[in-house]
Amino acid sequence: MKKTDFSDEVVRLRNENQRLRRAVEELSALNEIATAVGSTLSLDRILDLIVKQCLSHLEVEQGAVMLLDEQRDKKPFETVVRRANPAGGQLPYRFDAQLTGWMLKNKKPLLINDFFTDDRFHTFADTEFPIKSLLSVPLLSKGRMIGLLSTFNKNAESGFSEDDQRLLSIIATQSAQAIENTRLLEEEQSLLRIQDELRLAYEIQIQLLPTSTPRIEGYEIAGRAIPAKEVGGDYYDFIPIDKDHIAFCLGDVSGKGMPASLLMANLQAAVRMQAMHDAAIDESMDRLNKLLYCSTASEKFATFFYAVLDIRNHEIRYANAGHQYPFHFSGSEEHSELTSTGVVLGILESTTFRERTLSFKSGDILVVYSDGITDAVNTADEEFGEQRLLEVIMNNREETAGKLVNAIFKAVQLHSGDAPQMDDMTLLAIRREKSV
Repeated sequence: MKKTDFSDEVVRLRNENQRLRRAVEELSALNEIATAVGSTLSLDRILDLIVKQCLSHLEVEQGAVMLLDEQRDKKPFETVVRRANPAGGQLPYRFDAQLTGWMLKNKKPLLINDFFTDDRFHTFADTEFPIKSLLSVPLLSKGRMIGLLSTFNKNAESGFSEDDQRLLSIIATQSAQAIENTRLLEEEQSLLRIQDELRLAYEIQIQLLPTSTPRIEGYEIAGRAIPAKEVGGDYYDFIPIDKDHIAFCLGDVSGKGMPASLLMANLQAAVRMQAMHDAAIDESMDRLNKLLYCSTASEKFATFFYAVLDIRNHEIRYANAGHQYPFHFSGSEEHSELTSTGVVLGILESTTFRERTLSFKSGDILVVYSDGITDAVNTADEEFGEQRLLEVIMNNREETAGKLVNAIFKAVQLHSGDAPQMDDMTLLAIRREKSV
């Protein structure tokens, strides 16, 4: 064999050996990633391993995984894992909006070894621009982009190669579905934890509402609440003061769900404190208003009806802080409304609440309700409304307070049909028995 032929064979064998070594290294990296994505590791650990392997096998300064959040218009990609070569000491390299925009539009690998000569991104041709070379591939799950796998600044002067792009694309394909599955699993687990917390909150809230109604000679009292979600912002209560007086109230906190329920619990504790000290109604309302104003955000407030039943004198002293007007039915078929005596709680730091007195005669009925009753709609978007509520009360005014409450809720449910409940529904009724 000639010397030149022998030298050529040595070069060929050396190149083949390097190619095989690289192939073994690639297979090792892919196998390690496959093992990780098939495990029960958390999403952060899987992503960290993927980036670590890219950093090692592609020999780059930095690598990052960015996940796509379609709800974020201005910055749709969020970097969730980033790794850098510890010897480099570089600041984090960040994708410009121009680059992410290109990836969103094209959904294919982007390989740039010289920004100065790349016409697509000539605006980056700046000596201060830290990214000299870039290889980024989309993470695609069932044809939908869920993120980017990117590497920055190849150590080799020749820059990224087609082999590098092929390897990174394989890693992205191998990882994308696993990333999506892991993310969905973590979202499901998070949702289950939230549901457990809501269930617990619901149980606590139910315990805060009256478990039974007071038994008062000559009177019937009933109440009921159905939250629109697991927990709600409506609140009603009966609070005995002494043998001749009982406080009752109904409030509607702005919003729904957990925030409203927390504010409702805070309001309930404050109301019970006022009732236990037998404070005057106007003073109680003033304190409740200041509490909500000082302890909540400006957009949080509560409509609130608070009253004290004087059993001996058959009177109801009350104040209405912007709540739905309760209906008072006297012995005749006519009714009156207990209008507002002050603004809703929590809007103004200082305001005045007037106290009024209602004579409660034999056969009288008082119905206090939240707007979830009258605002309930059917599939045709027709509200239940005050008129239907009045008709139900009139048709059941000879029934007990408990049966009246049940009749109202049944009428609302029949009206709504298959339409979802959009707001908390709360109702209480007080009826003075007729004298024999």
